[in-house]
Amino acid sequence: MNGMKIYTRTGDQGQTGLFGGARVRKNDPRVEAYGTVDETNAALGVACAADLPAPLRDIVEGLQRDLFVLGAELACDPSKTDKLKVPVLGQERIEELEALIDRLEAELPPLTSFILPGGCAAAAALHLARTVCRRAERRVLDVADVRPGVVVYLNRLSDLLFVLARRANGVAGVDDVPWEGRAQS
Repeated sequence: MNGMKIYTRTGDQGQTGLFGGARVRKNDPRVEAYGTVDETNAALGVACAADLPAPLRDIVEGLQRDLFVLGAELACDPSKTDKLKVPVLGQERIEELEALIDRLEAELPPLTSFILPGGCAAAAALHLARTVCRRAERRVLDVADVRPGVVVYLNRLSDLLFVLARRANGVAGVDDVPWEGRAQS
């Protein structure tokens, strides 16, 4: 067998290694943060598998690449971030997300109420990814020594995922379902 083994047995006692060599408990806030970023990435994979239209799928696949970079940064021993072989996501990428949000939002009918998460399968998966992304943002806030840009990126990403979900519904010909509150009986 060539390549790396999937199991290493190094985590059998409830610890994992950060990039740079430090060992931490698997429930360490840093591990929770990058684990939740990974969950966001997996939810985006579900959206792609749910017949997300090609132009939107291309956007989402780019976001998945971003999340690998972000996960690598979070999985790094804070004293070793200079050893990362990938550039961190900076202000330029955040501005690209903002421009994308603006462009996609211009193609949508204006929001007049809250909407229920759902619609077509791809939109529902994007809404799920959005909520996981919000959790990732909260988990990152529990980690010491994290660049402020990490939180900003996740904040913009969750906004973009909301707009992408609405756009996926629009492309599929499915209306967003407005929240109307609970009927009084």
